[in-house]
Amino acid sequence: MASAGYRAAIYTPDAEFEYALRLAVDAPPELTDAGVRAGDALEAQLIAIAKQVARQAGKRRSESAPPWPRRVLRWKGPGRGGR
Repeated sequence: MASAGYRAAIYTPDAEFEYALRLAVDAPPELTDAGVRAGDALEAQLIAIAKQVARQAGKRRSESAPPWPRRVLRWKGPGRGGR
């Protein structure tokens, strides 16, 4: 499978922002907001994570492993590279 769809969310102390995300090994991530955007900086972080997952999927596919993870969780906060 060359692409996968995910539900994505960005959580801040004050709000939650939901997205649909389409990842492909050979194309940039497609991000669609659910009506309210988190802002350019937070979306850029989400896209960077999505690109990393897509690169890993390409490598896993070449190893005959299931390419797309069922769930991806990344957290940044105090002590974890967040502000």
